[in-house]
Amino acid sequence: MSYHHGDLRRAMVAAAATAVAERGPAGLSLRELARLAGVSHAAPAHHFGDKAGVLTAVATEGFTLLGEALGQAGDDLLAAGVAYVRFAVGHPGHFAVMFDRSLLHADDADLRAAEQAASTALADLAPDADGARAAWSVAHGFASLWLSGAIEGSDVVAAAEPVLRRLVPDG
Repeated sequence: MSYHHGDLRRAMVAAAATAVAERGPAGLSLRELARLAGVSHAAPAHHFGDKAGVLTAVATEGFTLLGEALGQAGDDLLAAGVAYVRFAVGHPGHFAVMFDRSLLHADDADLRAAEQAASTALADLAPDADGARAAWSVAHGFASLWLSGAIEGSDVVAAAEPVLRRLVPDG
């Protein structure tokens, strides 16, 4: 594989997210990441330092993507809940590592900034902190249950909307 300047790190983050989605975070090693990305065995360590560095980059990208998805919902709480579930199902590798601080360099400045931006996007949708926590809990729980196979169906949005609608006042 050949990459032009700037693509190598992105390719490794994408390969790591795919591997985590398929095998979980424990199934990823730097050597395996190098193989998957088609790079030298030293490249992941050079770019990320260690496995936690790779997973931190995956989580950072995940929070950025989640923040963008929530932002596109505008001020519609139901649309934001659906966006959250769609994000989780569409990016299961990112979702798998984003909220497990034991896997990450939790003090990483880029991670903290991306996490804060996503958190702010969610908080802006609810009338108070408890409302934001309730919305997040329901959307996150539904997404986690869907990804684990505990909730079955062929259309995640059709399954999620009636559940998420309960969060919307007068909905």
